[in-house]
Amino acid sequence: MTPAPSAGGEEKRKKSRRRRPRRKKSASATVQNNSQQSSSRSQNTKRKDGRPTRYAKRVDEVSAGGLVVDSTGTRGLLIARRDQKDQTRLIWSLPKGHIEEGETPELAALREVAEETGITSEIARSLGVIDFWFMASGKRIHKTVHHFLFKEVGGSLKPQVTEVDDVAWVPLEEIVAKLAYPDEKKLIARSGDLKP
Repeated sequence: MTPAPSAGGEEKRKKSRRRRPRRKKSASATVQNNSQQSSSRSQNTKRKDGRPTRYAKRVDEVSAGGLVVDSTGTRGLLIARRDQKDQTRLIWSLPKGHIEEGETPELAALREVAEETGITSEIARSLGVIDFWFMASGKRIHKTVHHFLFKEVGGSLKPQVTEVDDVAWVPLEEIVAKLAYPDEKKLIARSGDLKP
């Protein structure tokens, strides 16, 4: 049995499109094209409203810190800072800070935890690295933070007055819920056993 003919009397066929292979550009054509693009970019430095386009300066920052677990192995140490938009709200995070010249991430993490919380500790293991971008003071900040798991050695809770508004021991099972930043939540959630 043969199929019935279509309304036009013939079967319509789909045409397949043949793609042409891309031609490779010569090195001189590529250089010329790149120079044209950069010159047009430099000439096109005005917005539609006529104001000049301003590009934010990129700044790279490297920090270190992490989670201190108390001597009983049941609580973790978090710091809080006041929310810039809502001064009644505290933003809870892991203690951390900038790496100073000549410091390793490990030494910077130990120093920053002690400065911000008053607690001295020792490193048990690495938790990983968080890498993110944000804008501040008209600059694009690329921040890399090395995180470690610490074991409490001594000291007493004392927030660093100039940078931290509160410090608290939080039960380990509540740490992820208490943290404000999604990247820190993920880091702790995937870290497995938090007992040093």
